[in-house]
Amino acid sequence: MSSVIEARRLSIDYDTEHGPVRAVDNVSFTVARSERLVLLGPSGCGKSTILKSIAGFIRPSSGDILVEGRAVTKPGPDRLVVFQEFDQLLPWKTVRDNVAFPLKVARGKSGAEARALAEAALAKVGLARVIKDYPHTLSGGMKQRAAIARALAASPEVLLMDEPFAALDALTRGTLQHDLLALAEELQFTLVFVTHSIDEAILIGTRLHLLSAHPGRTITTFDTSGIGAAQLGSPQFRALSEEIRHTLFGRRSGAAA
Repeated sequence: MSSVIEARRLSIDYDTEHGPVRAVDNVSFTVARSERLVLLGPSGCGKSTILKSIAGFIRPSSGDILVEGRAVTKPGPDRLVVFQEFDQLLPWKTVRDNVAFPLKVARGKSGAEARALAEAALAKVGLARVIKDYPHTLSGGMKQRAAIARALAASPEVLLMDEPFAALDALTRGTLQHDLLALAEELQFTLVFVTHSIDEAILIGTRLHLLSAHPGRTITTFDTSGIGAAQLGSPQFRALSEEIRHTLFGRRSGAAA
């Protein structure tokens, strides 16, 4: 299976008043086409920093990132990001126009074509009935659905998600996790997903890339392709969750993340 993303000896420093501080140190991984790679580790390990580097928002201090064999030097429509924050939508545009806007600007679609693609994407995430509504009328979960629709409408080569469900209540979070998995199966997009939740990582990912505490270094990877929603809460799922926890933190705890 061909690699869509390749991170090679990636190191990223931040400039501070006391000099450069290393956030990510010598991290390498690949992401195959249609794979769902989860970056998992404790707070401050550089997960979001790596994601922003793949997106082209942050330049590596050393090493490089390739997408489809091309070095990432800036943001591009082949890599779209869904962030944790709900307020990713333009408040003065309807839900449909929020999704259609980047299609016209970045993809050069006509107004009619962009609106049709937007409506199709919104239908896929269950928002067909609110296409003419404005963002302030939506719940947090609906805003995240709209942000996902906006990303999917552009048919990106890579979808990047930075803890997109972390601020949602447990019920909404579970619903959107299952919706995301259904969309991934249907559309077969390549996904890089950041989370600090071990259970969410196992559920969403086909492979987990574990990072150490600051600065983020590769610990190991786990193949989770055979475990999905059907195994949630099973002894197999709980045993894997505990093994990952022990790998990350070096202790047995018995509590879920």
